Amino acid sequence: MAQKYILKRSDLPTRSDSRIDYRKELNPAQHEAVTAVDGPLLVIAGAGTGKTRTLVYRVAHLVDIGIDPRSILLLTFTRRASEEMLRRASLLIDSRCAQVSGGTFHSFANTVLRHFGPKIGLSPSFSIMDRPDSEDVIQLLRAELGLNAKERRFPRKHTVGEIFSLALNKQWTIPELVERDYPYLYDSLEDLLRLFERYETYKSQRILLDYDDLLIKLKTLLADHEEARRRLSDTYRYIMVDEYQDTNRLQSEIVRLLAATHDNVMVVGDDAQSIYSFRGANFRNIMDFPKDFPGARLISLEENYRSTQPILNLTNEIIARARERYEKRLFTAKQEGDTPVVAQADSEQMQSRFVCQKILELREEGVPLWDIAVLFRSSFHSFDLEIELARHNIPFIKRGGFQFMETAHVKDLLAHLRVLSNPQDAVAWNRALQLLEGVGSQQSQKIIRWLADGSHPIERLRSFSAKGKVAHGLKTLAQVLAACSDGQTPAEQSQYLMQYYQPILKRKYADDYPKRLRDLEHFQGMTERYRSLERLLSDMALEPPNDSVDGALAVDPDEGPLVLSTIHSAKGLEWHSVFIIWALEGRFPSYYNMNSDEELEEERRLLYVAATRAKENLFIAYPTRVFDQGLHAVLSRPSQFIEGIPEDLLEPVTVVDEESIDRGWER
Repeated sequence: MAQKYILKRSDLPTRSDSRIDYRKELNPAQHEAVTAVDGPLLVIAGAGTGKTRTLVYRVAHLVDIGIDPRSILLLTFTRRASEEMLRRASLLIDSRCAQVSGGTFHSFANTVLRHFGPKIGLSPSFSIMDRPDSEDVIQLLRAELGLNAKERRFPRKHTVGEIFSLALNKQWTIPELVERDYPYLYDSLEDLLRLFERYETYKSQRILLDYDDLLIKLKTLLADHEEARRRLSDTYRYIMVDEYQDTNRLQSEIVRLLAATHDNVMVVGDDAQSIYSFRGANFRNIMDFPKDFPGARLISLEENYRSTQPILNLTNEIIARARERYEKRLFTAKQEGDTPVVAQADSEQMQSRFVCQKILELREEGVPLWDIAVLFRSSFHSFDLEIELARHNIPFIKRGGFQFMETAHVKDLLAHLRVLSNPQDAVAWNRALQLLEGVGSQQSQKIIRWLADGSHPIERLRSFSAKGKVAHGLKTLAQVLAACSDGQTPAEQSQYLMQYYQPILKRKYADDYPKRLRDLEHFQGMTERYRSLERLLSDMALEPPNDSVDGALAVDPDEGPLVLSTIHSAKGLEWHSVFIIWALEGRFPSYYNMNSDEELEEERRLLYVAATRAKENLFIAYPTRVFDQGLHAVLSRPSQFIEGIPEDLLEPVTVVDEESIDRGWER
């Protein structure tokens, strides 16, 4: 008989002697932030200054002094971040920290609306649409309103979705947004407003919410229903918000409403790292916090634990030129280190060769490839470098591209699960039906209208009048969905649906069927963690995994890989050595992002974020004599953000080809 191996309870034991010497564990500024209890508090946390550590210790301190952990709300920008913070707080104190409410604004809104939704006429069984789903609905309604057939070309579904989303998140009207950011679409304004009204009606009729609706409806609940507002505010007496510089206007208004019965709000962020305005983030939120919460204390974290002092001297200089900022100057105990380098290359190819050669030198010095990153402002800036890396057999992974949950095959399987959760979900039905042979977009919409006329769509599917392959496909689909009963776990339902979907997958994606199948097997493994289909679908919509299996396992970890990344994707990360390429005026900052002081200042902050990722080595490079076809001009100057910086802070280097030296061509 096999022996039993018993897994211990995951709950950490409650310790009565869990006193922490906070002064010993924290530097003075961190200690001041951690031990502040009541009232509004703004913590300006410079790059690498222990922001997460400060939040973790503050959670522990609040619980440690006897505050009910259920009255603490920790809002972060990823669920993983809040889970990790609460796990670390539990290790410091005990399992009481697990009772703290943590998550993203969207996941918090989802939880609240499932409970309080009826107060604003919202059914708790709503489905959440991701961005591609929203765009599919917009495309459908565009056709319905005849906007596809107009002589004047109507904006694409992606642009329309972006306009709708930004208007809501910035709390602007659509006319205001179009006039300011999309003036070339002003002739389409009337049709955009008609489409938006139809889009809102469509979602309401089908119990669908998109990402923005979660926040809009939470704000509506808090603003219009005093009882709910007071109850939630009394429940969450201590609110903490991470990365406050990345919040949009809607999120800042939600924070203000949640604190209706108290002002115990601590926000942590760095004005110098506000780089997401294209997503609706509002730089003014962190700058105006003292106005929104009069009497707020301001604490700056300035001791850096990541970079050497020479790197910090440069980053301090870069951000010191900003027009508006909170005063801080980063310092570190790591005083020794190499001065950052700015390399001028004659061409893009020479820039790429410089980066490759330097990476190989660093590897010879013992720096692993995975601890080196090449950062750039725009994704296309790395194309030439990727070719050069391949020539040198340097393995790399590029951050960005298709997300795992955005791949067509995963969305196909999810559509069937969404139909099980919400049979009124017309978007999911449309995707599932068009997988059937013989069913196109028009036939799919006809079937969906038929299903909407009855009370049990899945049962009703069997009786739709069709012939041949279509009839067979509909009956098979109805049988499969009916077999996935409520009593089954999400893993069981997913496994059954995979058996049904596998022949479709092979037919539809014959070219790379094995890779896509591995992705689905990876997804199947994720479903094992869930007991609730609603929770699974909410998590997949709100916190999707990032990488497909091939992308995650493409390179032997002993070999690397080197990281290529846009700066936006690199925020929050760090590497031993960092290269920033294309620091060329006209490209960084881009001429297309110099229309206003606000855009130019965000470009400056983008360079600051890139430079503060480096721990030991920082290289900035730019090519000269680059002809820009769009501008019909030759770009040759270094970025204005580094031009004029003293050589003792940024050492200039000219990249010279060995052949040109041999032939006497060196300038």
